[in-house]
Amino acid sequence: MEESKIDIFISGDFAPQLRVNEVIKNKEFDKLYNDMLPLIKDANIAITNLESPLISEGTPIVKTGPNLKSPINSIHAIKYGGFTMVTLANNHIMDYGEEGLYSTIEICKKNNIDIVGAGSSLDNAKRIKYKECKGKRIAFINVAENEWGTTQGPEAGANPLDEVGVFYSIREAKQKADIIILIIHGGHETYELPSPRMKKLYRYFIDIGADAVVGHHTHCFSGHEVYKNKVIVYSLGNFIFDHLHNKNNTSWNKGTAVTLSISDTKVDFKLHPFYQCNETVGITLFNTTENDNFNKEVIVKMKKIQDDKLLQLEFERFINSQKRMYTSFLEPTRNKYILAAMNRGLLPRFIKGKKKNLLLNIIRCEAHRDIVEYILSEKTNK
Repeated sequence: MEESKIDIFISGDFAPQLRVNEVIKNKEFDKLYNDMLPLIKDANIAITNLESPLISEGTPIVKTGPNLKSPINSIHAIKYGGFTMVTLANNHIMDYGEEGLYSTIEICKKNNIDIVGAGSSLDNAKRIKYKECKGKRIAFINVAENEWGTTQGPEAGANPLDEVGVFYSIREAKQKADIIILIIHGGHETYELPSPRMKKLYRYFIDIGADAVVGHHTHCFSGHEVYKNKVIVYSLGNFIFDHLHNKNNTSWNKGTAVTLSISDTKVDFKLHPFYQCNETVGITLFNTTENDNFNKEVIVKMKKIQDDKLLQLEFERFINSQKRMYTSFLEPTRNKYILAAMNRGLLPRFIKGKKKNLLLNIIRCEAHRDIVEYILSEKTNK
């Protein structure tokens, strides 16, 4: 590593679960990182997305989707790996409410792990993390799409993705830092490209001053591009996230990490593709053949990202694959007799409880709303 160069290693979702917990319990940390370990430890700053709160017990919140939590001793695996910061703006950090968040923050602080992206209120959650390194000041901004767990005011939670809020954060960072890194948790799960909305928005963040934009959440690598000589990684994919049913070289098992290399005022980058929690637990970097295949896939994705029409067509194909599920979410009934009975109190309403939470989530969350808006705006709908 050059004397004047600053290397920042950033990974996707780290959610200690299942087999990973056994490895951590036995303190077999080398099994988790394998040949990835030197890349992390050699970085000046290493960041992972802590996708689940660190808490022993607790009460899960009411939400759609799974409630995740990880053992407190997971912090030892984070430290062993060489991570110096965790991003907390994601859709699972509040799965066990304030108790889970505060437990996580306390454990990280006790172990000298910096946090960014969540807090006891919106003002605390949106605080920029500044790090001094080799004479430069680097600003880290972390936000999450508005699924479960983002805060909108005095309540605890994750820093929400809000265009106006990010604008002011970047403006503040430009006055106080040399380099601005924006890390976003968002996108469409299992979709290996950004939506047209994401492309437009992430490019805007570069336009207003971010030096790099790095995303995660989709559980797969969703492509990248170089825009105005600055890198946008739309989603890194999983980092360490075991799953009961995904152990067969699926996109869930293929992740990437990125090293951002800062010299003067320029930010270069290098992607590190790997398998994670496949047949064996932990990470294994791609071999030469696998790297060659990955690089070919990268080129294809970049061409699609850079072509607005191709990107729109790919996104429409993805929506069509999701249409039946989303339509079932939206269709309670259109029968006028049933509606009349509900209006008179003779029948219970459909939109309550789990259904209400589901509709709230697909309307509030940007990625879900992309799909819902498209389905509802189709001219063929009657």
